[in-house]
Amino acid sequence: MNSYLNVLSKFPAGDEREKAEQEMILNLAEKEGDNLLLRTCLYAHLTASSIILNRDRTKTLFVWHNIYKSWAWTGGHCDGDPDFERVARREAAEETGIGALTRIGEGVASMEILPVHAHMKRGRMVGTHLHLNVSYLFEAEETWPLRICPEENRDVRWIEIADIERMCTEPDMIPVYLRLIRRANVC
Repeated sequence: MNSYLNVLSKFPAGDEREKAEQEMILNLAEKEGDNLLLRTCLYAHLTASSIILNRDRTKTLFVWHNIYKSWAWTGGHCDGDPDFERVARREAAEETGIGALTRIGEGVASMEILPVHAHMKRGRMVGTHLHLNVSYLFEAEETWPLRICPEENRDVRWIEIADIERMCTEPDMIPVYLRLIRRANVC
């Protein structure tokens, strides 16, 4: 079994939705093989994301996402890399400027299938597809300097957890973020 399939299959799903989506992701991985790690698999591909929290677990580091026009977590495409944690760390560093993250918990914190609607990216139309996402929890210091990644976001900031529902304009993502934050509080 490929190492990334091992990571996906050993994740202890936290609820029925997560268990069903884990099974769907594993079925697609069996069907598509390593192609699922690439964007050339047009209908679905693997991604990795993270919720970054402060030490007190009262704030999360969010970026203003250019495509979704919303405050959001960090994350991105695997682009052939089968190490989901490395992808999540790379994306967090690219999007926030913070590279020294401490993982919260034992590893994968969540798995979810996220619909992505058709949109323009770098002047090209990207069709509707699914992100088969593997999520991680990280901790960082609020005092560390932040950096914007203009291709991805236009702002980076620590926001109060209580403000997520007000600041996130993607209602389907709010339960994902809050579930992950709850999990961080029990690690």
